[in-house]
Amino acid sequence: MKGFFIKKAFFDGWDNLISMAVLNIVYIALFLAMMGALNLLGSMDAFAYVLLITLFFISSISMGGVAGATYEWSDYRSNTFSAFKEGFVRNIRHSILYFFLQIFQFFMITIIIPFYASGQNAVTIIIMVVLFWVEIVLLLSLPYYFPLMMRLPGDRPLKTLKKCFIVFLDNIGFSIFFGIYNLICLALTLMTFGLIPGVAGMQLAKQDAVKLLMFKYDYLEENLDADRKHIPWDDLLYEEREKIGPRSLKSMIFPWK
Repeated sequence: MKGFFIKKAFFDGWDNLISMAVLNIVYIALFLAMMGALNLLGSMDAFAYVLLITLFFISSISMGGVAGATYEWSDYRSNTFSAFKEGFVRNIRHSILYFFLQIFQFFMITIIIPFYASGQNAVTIIIMVVLFWVEIVLLLSLPYYFPLMMRLPGDRPLKTLKKCFIVFLDNIGFSIFFGIYNLICLALTLMTFGLIPGVAGMQLAKQDAVKLLMFKYDYLEENLDADRKHIPWDDLLYEEREKIGPRSLKSMIFPWK
């Protein structure tokens, strides 16, 4: 399943490369603005923090639109900008919760954990270790947030967040693999100055990951006595493999030939 996930994420990104780059340019501008706000911290603390939080809010809110577009790409539809607009409006409550989660993580990493790490007694060290692992669990669970929001649109934000932790605990091995995959994508993003795969490409990979995991849960729901440790991925992913099909370098570059 992991190998097919990598293949699907790559070809879905390739098929929507231009749209992906356009969305990423918006996030590059936001990132540069955030870096400017961080540089202001110290000499203009209040203003810089307000600006930084505002940029976090804009980024989080727009992520609902990105989720809408990448959801379409994951399902082999190139409906980008109307899907972005629809996702932006429909997912506003989820995006607001995500904003607060992002702020919590930012202060956790930059202030709270370093504060306890600087302590000189056992109590502060224990608190630091606990908070560190809380952050690790969040980092491995939150990638499922927007894809679950799109796949299960009837859930409220807190219910979606709860299911993120459930999916993480039920797929710890894949979640660790996916975390490493995201780190590699982040490295590629930095190398391409945010253009490829960027925020949109990483969001697309998250959509693909959850879409494939949903096949597992649909199978278990239909087969209550099935062995959870032996999922027939070859059968479950047959149609997905057919949709992607065999591809050559020529067909990728010149799809009309």
